[in-house]
Amino acid sequence: MTIAFPPNDEPFDSLSPPVLRGSTVVFDSFDDFVKRKRRQPDGYSYGITGTPTARLLESRIAELEGGRHCVITPSGQAALMTTVMGFVRGGDHLLISAASYGALKTFGQRWLASMGVDVEFYRPDIGAEIQAMIRPNTRMICLEAPGTVTMEMPDIPAIAATARKLGVLTMMDNTWASPLGFKPLDHGVDFSIEAATKLFSGHSDLLMGSIAMNDRGHYEVLRETQSILGQQVSPDDCFLVLRGLETLQVRLDAQSASALEIARWLERQPQVDRLLFPALESDAGHAIWKRDFQGNGCLFSVILAPAPEAAFHGFFDAFKHFCIGASWGGVHSLAAYYPAEQQSQRIFPVTAQPIVRLSIGLEDKNALIADLDAALKGYAGHRAACGG
Repeated sequence: MTIAFPPNDEPFDSLSPPVLRGSTVVFDSFDDFVKRKRRQPDGYSYGITGTPTARLLESRIAELEGGRHCVITPSGQAALMTTVMGFVRGGDHLLISAASYGALKTFGQRWLASMGVDVEFYRPDIGAEIQAMIRPNTRMICLEAPGTVTMEMPDIPAIAATARKLGVLTMMDNTWASPLGFKPLDHGVDFSIEAATKLFSGHSDLLMGSIAMNDRGHYEVLRETQSILGQQVSPDDCFLVLRGLETLQVRLDAQSASALEIARWLERQPQVDRLLFPALESDAGHAIWKRDFQGNGCLFSVILAPAPEAAFHGFFDAFKHFCIGASWGGVHSLAAYYPAEQQSQRIFPVTAQPIVRLSIGLEDKNALIADLDAALKGYAGHRAACGG
């Protein structure tokens, strides 16, 4: 039997979206059931393709991205994988930014390559010169701007224009800027990917990804891929992201302002060798960032003066406000560490030194600067003790 609510003529409107759960979708007739697949990609035939709560979130994200369609997935990584798996097949050539999210690179190297996909990594700050890498069987280019951890800035419009001219699909991880700071679809990219885990959610309490696009045929392919791979999202998590979107603008504005001020302060400190942050004039990608982007985000990386790894205990152990963690984009500030060995193994290394990545939250910026000041003093002390 289906669930029926008691009849009531009184209207019910709410500022909060309804959370509709369900795995089984029921049908009014035998004929309706037999033809259930015709309901896709927008309708409902089984819980794996979503409920109205998921569709509401997808429509909100599509609008935010300036797109016509959206598919959500259980994580940002799932959004990247779903997009690639929807379109790339054995015999295809796939170009991936060498500074893209690590799991995407691993997926290309360890899984796609064994499935007959020719995976090639390109320089993360590339532009129109990517044309020299495109082959007759190139199917897709995977972008991220700026690059994960190392923050390189590619020329996205130039890459997208080159790819479109040659019939190659493009997808971009746009999590750093969010659609408030950059809209990939407006710059010719086919798929805009967001780790909704981060800024969209804003509270470090869920995992989710989204894929926005304009092409109806692409949307149909990705809805089917989502269903086949079982990439559906809890309606409760959809509700939390819908709620997070309500404060996205004010959160990002506040966090971005603090991030820029803190980065400028760090740039002046003697224990800081270099900042990786396109919003700074000293960054190699600043001109492209200034031309294309509307905001500087809340995430940047720091290269400290050379020292043995042991000196980083002095840096991280001094924190009182920053938490140590690998994610970012929530209301709490985070610090993450990426060792020298990892940097030297990159295909296009930015540095041979370790990298510290900072995500700036909503705490008082003066308290965060004081925290970093104590961390740098701790680092200097340990560095001296280590003979650095």
